[in-house]
Amino acid sequence: MENDQWLINGSPKGRALETSDFKRHTMLLPPLTEGEVLVKVEMLSFDPSQKGQMENVGYAAETEFGQVMNATGVGAVIESNVDRLPIGSKVMGSLGWQRYAVMAAQKLEVITGDAPLAAHLGPLGGTGLTAYFGLLDLGNPQPGETVLVSGAAGATGSVAGQIAKLKGCRVVGIAGGPEKCAWLTNEAGFDHAIDYKLGNLDQQIAEACPEKWNVFFDNVGGGTLEAALNHLNLRSRVVMCGGIANYNATEPQPGPSNIMNLVIMRSRMEGFIVLDYLPRAGEAIKDLLGWIGTGDLKYQVDMQEGFENIPSTLQRLFT
Repeated sequence: MENDQWLINGSPKGRALETSDFKRHTMLLPPLTEGEVLVKVEMLSFDPSQKGQMENVGYAAETEFGQVMNATGVGAVIESNVDRLPIGSKVMGSLGWQRYAVMAAQKLEVITGDAPLAAHLGPLGGTGLTAYFGLLDLGNPQPGETVLVSGAAGATGSVAGQIAKLKGCRVVGIAGGPEKCAWLTNEAGFDHAIDYKLGNLDQQIAEACPEKWNVFFDNVGGGTLEAALNHLNLRSRVVMCGGIANYNATEPQPGPSNIMNLVIMRSRMEGFIVLDYLPRAGEAIKDLLGWIGTGDLKYQVDMQEGFENIPSTLQRLFT
């Protein structure tokens, strides 16, 4: 049987992704060996970290030209040499940009429960775990505190903000455009949403956080981080989750000019990688599943169709 794949064909370091960074390829599937299953890929996750993997930035396994592009996916077992994974089993794992994946059973997670498949790639997947551990372990939000979230309408930021609300905090989100901001306040339960596209972010943060903020969950960096650092409370915590403002930059962007505010306000700024927390994934998934089940955690799915549209779907994250 033939397998359709997208291979890495370029390195986007210091620039935006281009169509030529990927090459479509067809190959014959090898026969299964002991302990392997054949998975038909049904859905893939698209995350900013995938660009970082192509750049070999150091926090993920290095990639090389000619390999199948990495991606977490969900699918169905259609051939099996493993008793615990019979044909028809729904599984999740690093399936990659291809129609079929030959996988060792130990590298797959069996999907159970009633949650939609897409939820396992969103709030129950890497982005949800990132929000959960970044906010709770590093941010340590306390009831009554103010939590500010940048990239708040994204897969990670929206979950982080909603968890903060569940912990009794006042939550302010920063997003781009009236539609995203309306979703944050009307659906996700944020107390206030800032539209950075309206400009003067520093003033907007001051108005939305009259008592300043205690935790800043930052997915953006750059000028957004600098504006936020003007509004620290004593012993505030900055959780450095991502820096999408710089992902397509051709040259490194200048760091915040007001970093000494951390010293003045006896605050801290700390980065993290969710891979360090994977041994504790079970505790996060238990809580996240519970919140989804009770309707306390809302999420959106941006679903694109068609194998030929896979590269452009990753590009959409950055545009």
